[in-house]
Amino acid sequence: MRYLTRQFSVTALRRGRAVEQFLGGTEVHGERAIRWVAISPEDGQCRISLHTVRDPDDENAGDLANFWSLDPVDEAYAGEGREIGTCGDEREALLLAERLTGADPGRWVNEGVAGDEYGDHVRGRRDISEPASGNPQRTLQR
Repeated sequence: MRYLTRQFSVTALRRGRAVEQFLGGTEVHGERAIRWVAISPEDGQCRISLHTVRDPDDENAGDLANFWSLDPVDEAYAGEGREIGTCGDEREALLLAERLTGADPGRWVNEGVAGDEYGDHVRGRRDISEPASGNPQRTLQR
């Protein structure tokens, strides 16, 4: 099961584990990009951060924090994203993140799993008959 229930998301945050959600593709200054939101427990607060990064169009590149940031605020602190809110209550942090970013309440995942969502995103926009290299596959005759 990839997605966390609301209670599992709250429990993960209470245990000091971050949760995140892939928000999909976008465009920044004519360049293909992706966005995701993360909630990270820090010093008794839940930090909500929005990440906007270059889309490398590579289904095997799953470490989103290492993608090139397209947000000037994030460039100084690569991988941390733009802080868009903080909250002392885990359940309220989830609600705030959903309200601020349009995140789907049923699509929160453990930290690192949003990269799998990105891989699905890349595969989903490709033609089934076209591999990652962009060369059409040839059908073998028997």
